[in-house]
Amino acid sequence: AMEREVMAAFGEGEPSEIMSSAFKLKVTREDIHTLSNLCWLNDEVINFYMNLLVERNKKEGYPAVHAFSTFFYPRLISGGYNTVRRWTKGVDLFKQDLIFVPIHLRVHWALVVIDVRDKTIKYFDSMAQRGDMICETLFKYLQEESREKRNQELTLSEWTLHSMEPHEIPQQMNGSDCGVFACKYADYISRDKPITFTQNHMPYFRRKMVWEIIHQQLL
Repeated sequence: AMEREVMAAFGEGEPSEIMSSAFKLKVTREDIHTLSNLCWLNDEVINFYMNLLVERNKKEGYPAVHAFSTFFYPRLISGGYNTVRRWTKGVDLFKQDLIFVPIHLRVHWALVVIDVRDKTIKYFDSMAQRGDMICETLFKYLQEESREKRNQELTLSEWTLHSMEPHEIPQQMNGSDCGVFACKYADYISRDKPITFTQNHMPYFRRKMVWEIIHQQLL
């Protein structure tokens, strides 16, 4: 039955038809189609999936997660802290366990994970690119946020910034699965699980994500 639903979602239909709507986001049939075969995931799919993770982690026994939208980082680098200071209205980042920042590098997706518990900022890239500058930019953002919201200084020497090496995390073997990798890094990390998947899991993960987005729940 689940397989039939996924096939139907990938089937013919009006591209603008809304297949799922929650978190003030809408996912259309055209968006869902980015999860088929070797297509590149778009912002809508990634943002919806990140919200599903946040929602699940409100349950007992999961780390508290905040996920920024894919539009957060471009806004931060183009306009500085002031353009994004209101993005955390009603959210205390320093009371979260984990903060996810999806990063879109023109034709590639990556993920930054800020672990507030152990004071680390880690860059996860399925094509082994380095994200040292991105980690530094996000640390500076956290410093500003801490000054602005709690009147406290963050000391760089207490934090670890690290670009994950290719031997530390699974890597993609094609040019199209980076978005799925970024989502699944977040999924495993948000459950405090070791990241054990491989490229071979991608076709299954894509179909599973279709079902999860349509039903607005993670399996």
